[in-house]
Amino acid sequence: MAAPAIARGQSQAHDLVLLGGWLFSSTGRARVHNPGILIRAGKFLRVGGDLSLAEPGADTIRVADTETIIPGLFDLHAHYAMDLFNKGRVDETRAYPSLFLANGVTSTFPAGEMEADSMRALRIRIDRGLEPGPRLLNSGPYFGTARPGWKRDMSADSIDAEVDHWAELGVRGFKAKGIRPDQLRALIRRAHLHGLTVTGHLDSGIRESVNPRDAILMGIDRIEHFMGGDAFPADKTAYASLEKMTRFDTPEYKRIVNLYITQHVYYDATLSAYGYYGKRDPAVFTYFTDEKRFLTPYMRQIVDARPPRPVLQQFENIYWVKRKEVKAFYDAGGADLITLGTDHPSWGEYFTPFSVHRELLSFVLSGIPPYAVLRFATINAARAMGLGDRLGSIEAGKWADAVIVRGDPTKDITTVRNARVVIKAGNVYDPAALMKSVEGAIGPVSAADTVNWLGGKYGVYR
Repeated sequence: MAAPAIARGQSQAHDLVLLGGWLFSSTGRARVHNPGILIRAGKFLRVGGDLSLAEPGADTIRVADTETIIPGLFDLHAHYAMDLFNKGRVDETRAYPSLFLANGVTSTFPAGEMEADSMRALRIRIDRGLEPGPRLLNSGPYFGTARPGWKRDMSADSIDAEVDHWAELGVRGFKAKGIRPDQLRALIRRAHLHGLTVTGHLDSGIRESVNPRDAILMGIDRIEHFMGGDAFPADKTAYASLEKMTRFDTPEYKRIVNLYITQHVYYDATLSAYGYYGKRDPAVFTYFTDEKRFLTPYMRQIVDARPPRPVLQQFENIYWVKRKEVKAFYDAGGADLITLGTDHPSWGEYFTPFSVHRELLSFVLSGIPPYAVLRFATINAARAMGLGDRLGSIEAGKWADAVIVRGDPTKDITTVRNARVVIKAGNVYDPAALMKSVEGAIGPVSAADTVNWLGGKYGVYR
């Protein structure tokens, strides 16, 4: 069976059987010969065993012996936001949904939305099958000063009301950034009342910020960027402390690692995010496809004419420190708590949906085995979102999200870039067709159209 040009996301109409090739299910360390997979009604009905249950007329995909089936990928810091004109971020909803899916990313958590209502509308369109896209696990607006118009004195009662509101609208978790300790405590309590998770871009405790150590003791579920702890004193920012870290065998580091492990808190390292602002390590920050083809011709002319972005030396330093930090956390027993998040709100280059592959490679170049990195992006992420019983691995009874890639990603992580087929909820997508469908779609088509892109200071282009 050839993959259809673009499946829209309707309910799976026919049984689907995957035969041949190799399988990395994310339940172990190695890939195995594919025992045969039967997908029905958007679920893995059988992984091995008797496939004669397949209904007459079932579709079949034959996987080559040079190909591997892996679970669909998660990006837990998947900003749809872009800032093409240095006038504020805009959530890009035209091309990004198809591009995420084409890159094998079947689930995204935006980790703070600039236009939460529009992102919710996007999720509904995807869920109704009106357009292709990943499972969009809405995060709602930021809780903290990262949100335009955030009231610094927002009370616990107001936070409760906001959490209730967004929970009723179907968000799957919340993101705090620039939040006070009392506000974060209120956010965590109320989110957990609704069975929702909370993650945070936190700091050191400086100027009423929250050290991740203290957030963990409040009951937070995940931490972004900075592990925190006593190595991050409150008299300087987390950036300043992290930049200077040279050792990861200190008592301070061992204490914070132990806290993550004992409290089972996930760490979204966003490793490659800092490299974008630095000198862009050439081993990672290369174009493996012409990403700028997704810009409108007008927008591409503007982007191509701009001078290179200046190097932010502090972030360049942090990028290399974080490569050592994440490997130390992995070696210390944190392998099941590391997740994948890209955190790259693009300025017209290096688009977020492709950044998952740069993040995967950054982990491997840090010294972490490819099989473990695949687990970061699949089963670890699913569990971090409270979805480990439904997603993240290829097992009977789980929702059928998978990617067929050319090559062996347990040996060469870059083969994940070479997706031949993407499956979400049992529906089959052709990555090349998805990409082709959104070429020239990002940004305004003319100078006069720019106002529609910006939509005011913080708008969404529709």
